[in-house]
Amino acid sequence: MSTGLSSFSLPVSAAETAYFLARAALALALGAGIGAERQWHQRGAGLRTNALVALGACLFELLAIFIEGERGADPTRIAAYIVSGVGFLGAGVILRHGLTVTGINTAATIWCSAAVGTLAGAGYPFEATLGAFLVVTVHLLLRPVARRIDHLPVADEVETVYRFRAVCRAQNEAHIRALVVQALAGGEFHLRAARSRDLNSGSDLVEVEAEVSHFGRDDVALETAVSRLSLEPGVTSVSWSVVQEEGLSVRDQELSVVGAAQDPDE
Repeated sequence: MSTGLSSFSLPVSAAETAYFLARAALALALGAGIGAERQWHQRGAGLRTNALVALGACLFELLAIFIEGERGADPTRIAAYIVSGVGFLGAGVILRHGLTVTGINTAATIWCSAAVGTLAGAGYPFEATLGAFLVVTVHLLLRPVARRIDHLPVADEVETVYRFRAVCRAQNEAHIRALVVQALAGGEFHLRAARSRDLNSGSDLVEVEAEVSHFGRDDVALETAVSRLSLEPGVTSVSWSVVQEEGLSVRDQELSVVGAAQDPDE
């Protein structure tokens, strides 16, 4: 290959063009395959992102190979810069929301797509294909395994009982009760009890109460599950507490709905 920068304007042979297109097309196809799985599961950095990352890494590696003879470029140095550059790109998709950190799997996938593209550009098509296959396999097979492990109790972890209360108008009791059960009886929580009772006579208010259990402490998951209920018409207040084994409430949070005392039709 002698198509260095000094001879960029010279004609390129058909063999060199085919060589270039074959490697670039392989990197693009493998990156798209990785991104298709992410797009299918509605994850960040989907089809186009992974395809472009793999293609870009391949193009940089091809550039190093093409100018290696005339300029003395080292393809491994280009690969090292690809690793560090994609590391900055992956760091941009890692976000923190309160106690939750998201985007780590997306960043790791982008990094792997760059590695697949580098392999394709360096002239290792079989290894690049095998690497892309392993990346997709990790997402498809290990995702349900990770979810199952997350639901297993830790050896030193005790069961936490949450008590949730929602005060609403009597005519909305059935609807709010159904929403409470639906929100709390998810995969992370186990519904233990659900009940409702009338408050002061003549107030037309009903308290819907539910108890759920969860191995370990996960306040964020509970807040996510019940946050929508505070926006429901007719709900005057929403509260939840964490109950220890002795029955002592160690945390109590109250959310008041603005304008809840008014008629929801007004």
